[in-house]
Amino acid sequence: MNGAVVRIATPPPLSLYVHLPWCIRKCPYCDFNSHELQGDLPEARYIHTLIADLESALPWVWGRQVRSVFFGGGTPSLLSERGMDECLTAIRARLLLAPDAEITLEANPGTFEGARFGAYRRAGINRLSIGVQSFHDPHLKALGRIHDADAARRAVDIAAHHFDNFNLDLMYGLPGQTLDQALADIDTALSFNPTHLSSYQLTLEPNTPFYHDPPALPDHDLAAQMGETILERMTQGGFGHYETSAFASPGFRCTHNLNYWTFGDYLGIGAGAHSKLSFQDKIVRQMRYRHPEAYMKAMARGSAVQETHEVTPEAIPFEFMMNALRLCDGVSAALYEQRTGVPLLGIVPILDRVEALGLITRDWQWVRPTLRGQQFLNELLQHFLPEGT
Repeated sequence: MNGAVVRIATPPPLSLYVHLPWCIRKCPYCDFNSHELQGDLPEARYIHTLIADLESALPWVWGRQVRSVFFGGGTPSLLSERGMDECLTAIRARLLLAPDAEITLEANPGTFEGARFGAYRRAGINRLSIGVQSFHDPHLKALGRIHDADAARRAVDIAAHHFDNFNLDLMYGLPGQTLDQALADIDTALSFNPTHLSSYQLTLEPNTPFYHDPPALPDHDLAAQMGETILERMTQGGFGHYETSAFASPGFRCTHNLNYWTFGDYLGIGAGAHSKLSFQDKIVRQMRYRHPEAYMKAMARGSAVQETHEVTPEAIPFEFMMNALRLCDGVSAALYEQRTGVPLLGIVPILDRVEALGLITRDWQWVRPTLRGQQFLNELLQHFLPEGT
């Protein structure tokens, strides 16, 4: 890749990510930028900051259509009905939102109220992603969740009443979990007829309480068996396995996440939000200030952006493959060149190497991870790192 020059003829699709950083209680496994709420939610001040942040970012995305919006956290469902309506009204007034844009809200069962979620739907939210994690009380307690199994079921009932497109987040490989219990969670989830299901293996992330004081988790073989059996059960239920941890009914793949995985662009506003934006001759990444108070104060001074840097041509192969190889079907060679602005020819030696290792299959049009490549994704991705990294 030495001497490569970025040349992007057509900007990729654009999404908007909005981060609400507070939650009622921080879970011991969570390494996201979330903060336990102390006192009342500073909703008016934070929304004012979000709108100012969006205003200041408009020159970066001017004239481009936004295909999806995602409210993530933290717990975005802590926002009031009025606050959500104000956010969406401000977004529509400032961005060219596609008429059929997917607008997702992450929600936790401990914050569900029927009237509030009806108001969210009327404000324009058309997809929910519900962090259930488990329908088994002992596992919810072990995960530090604020809801119990009954609350989870009530939340999904409310979601199904107001939304015809909703995702359920589940985890497996939980402390003390058996294979039967993992499958029971899947079966319970499927009984609600969700359009999308995400199934993540619990991992111990650095800088979390679980990492420093690990619980007793199922061994590697049992966790692998859980993953394989969940895949079989989801396939039998008519769901397509399209990404490492994602399953969708036909026509209900997550537009927002697919844009991430195919190296699309996204503008991120809110505390700690990240952006990736493409221009004719460069790809730029940005990060906002992480702590909510620091973010709001920085925006009051004129800019919430803490860091901006250009992605070097040498780093582009890893940045692209880090997302694209999560897709079970892989990606086309043409998409690589369209989205990165650099020729695929520059990484042919790497592709030869990982294909010989049995981590990918490819032809002149397509690159796909093998089952082994999906199982050892980190090993696969390391081959795309710049030399000396």
